[in-house]
Amino acid sequence: MKRPHLAATLATVSAMALSAHAADNFDPATNALALDAVTLGGTTYRQVRATVSAYTLLGVDGGSAQANSFDAGTRLLTLGAIAYQGQTYNNVRVRIDGYTLQSASPDTPGGSGTTYANLAGASLGAGASLNGALPFPADNAWNTDISGAAVDPNSDALIASIGLTRGLHPDFGAGLYDGAPIGIPYIVVGGSQAKVPITFTDYGDESDPGPYPVPSNAPIEGQLASGAAFGGDRHVLVIDRDANRLYEMGNAYPQAGGSWQASGGAVFRLDSNTVRPTAQPGWTSADAAGLPIFPGLVRYDEAASGVIRHAFRFTVASTRKAYVPPATHWASSATSVNLPPMGMRVRLKASYVIPASFSTETRAILQAMKTYGMLVADNGSNWYVSGAPDDRWNNDKLVSELGSVKGSSFEVVRMDGLVTP
Repeated sequence: MKRPHLAATLATVSAMALSAHAADNFDPATNALALDAVTLGGTTYRQVRATVSAYTLLGVDGGSAQANSFDAGTRLLTLGAIAYQGQTYNNVRVRIDGYTLQSASPDTPGGSGTTYANLAGASLGAGASLNGALPFPADNAWNTDISGAAVDPNSDALIASIGLTRGLHPDFGAGLYDGAPIGIPYIVVGGSQAKVPITFTDYGDESDPGPYPVPSNAPIEGQLASGAAFGGDRHVLVIDRDANRLYEMGNAYPQAGGSWQASGGAVFRLDSNTVRPTAQPGWTSADAAGLPIFPGLVRYDEAASGVIRHAFRFTVASTRKAYVPPATHWASSATSVNLPPMGMRVRLKASYVIPASFSTETRAILQAMKTYGMLVADNGSNWYVSGAPDDRWNNDKLVSELGSVKGSSFEVVRMDGLVTP
């Protein structure tokens, strides 16, 4: 049920209105909330614009205006000074039950602005830049600062199962390896891209039905530069920037007439925390964990900027028959509690000192591993970090610098909501 308008409730407490400067603004006609700055998870975001759809006013304390803050766990928004119809109210406390974040810019020295949950400003084409946009709202699991989260009680055993002395390995890079680009490619299309039929072979009952806006020349993971036949996972990732949708397929083959055949496919809403509303618990996706692939990729333009603001996906050799949100699927018959479930998040320990001699790209990658961590997304080689191919990567530096960071430098973030058979 929709909550009373914030503005209407404020009008009943006009006695609490106080003079203040630099007040933020709420427009009751559009439910648009504009904040100059708000603190979330230890990070300050500036020029925040959101549409708030469901909320409850908890109180207006008055007094001297305090800094804005939002607690993602309790969804409590504290507004130091909010303007409404020419009146300013200090220290307003609101529980936010539904909202869509339009834009926000992390207040990072030297960092560029970031737009959450709106990819309209992305460039078009294969491997195109998102120009500062990120999939999903700022408080989505992929974008949440977990640097201060509790450590899982079984962290040591879980990390040991992946490998304490094995180093990270970039599963992405420049040029070709065995004749194919290194990494998982993607393509950004616009709203005019024609949608084509998709035929599913293996996981049709767990797939979102077509049509999908997949170009006939969409890049396929593992595609050989020679044009010869190839196998592998054959992932195809398509972002419709205008609709804010992500289409992902696995084992995908283009067909005559522009249609595609794939083992399975999923459609993700990039502008909502209801990421895949059609999915049921236990469903897979193009990823074994049931996760979207694209949000967890390391991309060159982000790394080169010096700041990456989301978690990564990585693989491990042995997983458990279990998953933890945001994952929705397991891909193992093993039940040992010392094996990682799908969706398990690890982070680089705060005690690890990122060498100043490392490249800008590697330093950005490692800092993101401290702040946002990595999610177990598939069975594969231990500590392989997923990314998109780009000819600007320096393969030698990536391999040597990331490889020097061993498993013992990581810890498991406490797992809440674990799903087991």
